[in-house]
Amino acid sequence: MIFVGEAMFGLPFHTARYFRATVLEAFGLSNAQLGDLFAIYGVTAALAYLPGGVLADRFAARKLMSISLIATGIGGLYMATIPSPTGMAILYGYWGVTTILLFWAALMRATREWGGRLQQGRAFGALDCGRGLVAASVASLAVVVFDGSLSPESALLAPPARADALRSVIHFYTAVTLLAGIACWVSVPDVAAARGTRPTRAHVAIPLRSRSVWAQALIVVCAYCGYKGLDNYALYAVDVLGMSELDAARFTAATAYIRPIAAIAAGFAADRRSARAVIGGLFLAMGLGYGALALLAPSPATLGVLYANILVSYFGVFGLRGVYFALLEETRVPRGRTGTAVGLISAVGFTPEIFFGPVSGRILDRSPGLEGHMDYFALLAAIAALGAIGVLMLVRLARQREVARDA
Repeated sequence: MIFVGEAMFGLPFHTARYFRATVLEAFGLSNAQLGDLFAIYGVTAALAYLPGGVLADRFAARKLMSISLIATGIGGLYMATIPSPTGMAILYGYWGVTTILLFWAALMRATREWGGRLQQGRAFGALDCGRGLVAASVASLAVVVFDGSLSPESALLAPPARADALRSVIHFYTAVTLLAGIACWVSVPDVAAARGTRPTRAHVAIPLRSRSVWAQALIVVCAYCGYKGLDNYALYAVDVLGMSELDAARFTAATAYIRPIAAIAAGFAADRRSARAVIGGLFLAMGLGYGALALLAPSPATLGVLYANILVSYFGVFGLRGVYFALLEETRVPRGRTGTAVGLISAVGFTPEIFFGPVSGRILDRSPGLEGHMDYFALLAAIAALGAIGVLMLVRLARQREVARDA
């Protein structure tokens, strides 16, 4: 589950995150156009979350996830042909369906079952910890593939050489995705899907009426904006910190190793205290880190501070990803409606797939260089503050439930 949970998203996301400058050049895209591709993905994914959640409550995860992985890997074969911007738009729309409809809620439900009643933080933290290790390891191997595909006599900035190297990376991620599909089919047991009830109108309506579910969706929106914000760190390293494209890919791939540490630490902390408290603290850390990046220009005196706050923001983002679905148990979502609740929360919470890429791309294109990146981090700081407000809403709703129960 850990391996397939991350392998699914390598093609649509990791290639652009770790090799962003090369992707822009090879496909002839601007930052805004790449953001629009993610928006297309976000629209089709948003349409798939809720029906995918209903399916996850009814059918076994092994079959759902295996089909999704194979379908996503087939899309990678097309991406390796370096299609036109229109072809890429169609591909990202296709991936929005293949990575979500039969996959996401099935993975979340299986993880909640795994964690039981008392170890939700550890279960979701361990899942994202393992996914982080997979992402970091695969990204590091992808950088080796990229570097090895550049012949010693070819200039790094020569577009044909860069396109060929990127094609090798895409083939690598495609192989990983298809391998994950086979591994899922062979290794994941058919957990009794009969525990999921046949969907009814009430099955969907109860999560829709829950204010706690909607507050959790707000938290996921803000946390996922932070996660999407990582997509531009490689570009920040090139534009502001003065790294080469290869060094920027190495740096962002190395920071991926923060994810397992942050996720498992947040998971254990959530079980010791509460997911709400941990999430609130992580939003605070993110807000401070983004605020520093929004205010400080690189110089010999500030360079260490900038790197420190980059690492803080990575830790906050990855910690949040490790525990925000642990709130399902704290908000008392019935087990039999886990998939449907995850579908609803995801349909709202992952809307940054639709709007964040176009917004951030236009911010960066409007003011190229340092100014655009500082504006970008200021936006992320404001979003982190909004996430903290979502946590306060959950705290208030929990107190209201306690008062009602005592009465």
